[in-house]
Amino acid sequence: MKLKKLCFILLIMILALIMPFSCYSNGATFNVNSPSAILYNVNTGKILYEKNAYEKKYPASTTKMMTAILTLENCNLNDTATVSSTAIILPPGYISANLQVGEVLTINDLLHLLLIVSSNDAANVLAEHIAGSVSNFSNMMNNKAKEIGCLNTHFVNPNGVQNVNHYSTAYDLCLIANYAMKNETFKKLVSTDSYTVPATNKYDERKLTNTNLLLQQVNEKTNTKNIYYYEYAIGIKTGYTDQAKNCLVAAASKDGVEFISVVLGSALHESDNNSERFADSKNLLETAINNYCMFPVKKANDLITTVKIPNALPWKKNLKLLLENDVTLLLEKKDMNLEIQPEIKLFEEKLNAPIKKGDILGTATFTYNGTSVTSNIVASGNVSSNEQFSKNLKIFGFIAIIIIWRMHVVKNKKKKRARMRRRQNRGA
Repeated sequence: MKLKKLCFILLIMILALIMPFSCYSNGATFNVNSPSAILYNVNTGKILYEKNAYEKKYPASTTKMMTAILTLENCNLNDTATVSSTAIILPPGYISANLQVGEVLTINDLLHLLLIVSSNDAANVLAEHIAGSVSNFSNMMNNKAKEIGCLNTHFVNPNGVQNVNHYSTAYDLCLIANYAMKNETFKKLVSTDSYTVPATNKYDERKLTNTNLLLQQVNEKTNTKNIYYYEYAIGIKTGYTDQAKNCLVAAASKDGVEFISVVLGSALHESDNNSERFADSKNLLETAINNYCMFPVKKANDLITTVKIPNALPWKKNLKLLLENDVTLLLEKKDMNLEIQPEIKLFEEKLNAPIKKGDILGTATFTYNGTSVTSNIVASGNVSSNEQFSKNLKIFGFIAIIIIWRMHVVKNKKKKRARMRRRQNRGA
C-alpha cells in the first residue's frame, strides 16, 4: 500500500514538471512556456498574469522601445541625421541596415529601421544625433526609465547589444511599452508591417518587413500562411541575442480593450512553425481578448441609495443619491450578468440640510477581481432644513403683515380722500 502511494506521489510530481506553466485567473487560462512573462490591461492598469516578471533578464532589442521614446520626445520626424564612423561599429552577428558613413536619413526613416527590422546601427545614429554619444544617450535612457517607474532596469547602449550591465525585467519592459504606446506616432510605427526607406545620398531604397510575426499574415520566407499572425495585434518589438534568447513585447486591441504582453528568455532556436515567444505571446493576448471586456457596471445618474436627512422638512426627509460618473470595469465575459454591489461610504457630516442638488455626499466603490473603481455619489435635489423653513416662514409672515398693513393704510387713505371729495361737492 505504501509503495502504491509513493508511486502515485512521484507520478503527480513528474506530471507537474512536464506540464506547461499555467495560471488560472477567474476561468481564463494562460499557458506560457517562456521563463519570464507578464500580461497587462492598459485600460485599468491591472496585471492579469505574471511569471518571474521581476527577475532581471537581458532585454536584447526590446531596448529599442526606449530609444524610440527618447527620439520622439527630442526630435521632429522630418529632421535629418548623418551616419558617423562610430555608429556603424557593431559586434559580429548583429542586425545592420548597412548604413554608410556620411549617409543622411530622416528621423522618420531611422525610426522605421529601428523598430521594423531592428537595425542596431540606426539606434547608434539616433543616440549620437540626440545626445552626442552612446554613453550620454544611455544616461538619458536610465533617467527616463526611473521617470516611468522601472524598478530594475539599466541600459548601457541604445540597441540591446549584449552587456552584463544592460538588463531589465518583464515588468519594467511592460511599463516602458505602456508609456510608449501612449504616443500615437510610436503606436503607428510598431504596428507597421512593411515600409520602404527611400534612396539616400549613399544607398538605394531599403524594403523593410516587420520582424514581429504577429503582424504578418504570410510567411515571407515560405510564402505560406503564418500561423502566428493575430488579427488584433498592434505591435510592439522583438529581441534576440544568444544570451537573452528570444524576446517579444507585444500588444493587441479589440473594441477599445488593449493588452500588453512581454515574454523573455524564450527558446533559443526557432523555425517557421515553432516559436515559443510568438506562441506564448499570441496565447496571452488571444486569451485576454477572448475572455475579457470593459463593461459599464453603472451609468452616471443611476440611483445608488436613499438616505434620511434628519433635519429636513417632513416631505423632504428621504433623499435619493445618484452616481456622479459612469463606472466601467474589466470583466470576464462570463461575469457580464454579475450584479456588482458597491461599497458605499457616506460623509455623515454632510448629511444635514440645507443640501443643494449635485452636492457630493459620499462615494461608491465597485470591485471586481481585485480592481476597484470609485465614483462620487451626489444629491438628486435641493433639501431645505426645518430651521431654515421656520425662519423663511417668519420672514414671509412679517412681509405679509407689512403688505396687509400697507394695503390697509392705502385703503383708508382712499376712503378719506373720497369723503373729502363728497364734502367739497356738497359745499359747492
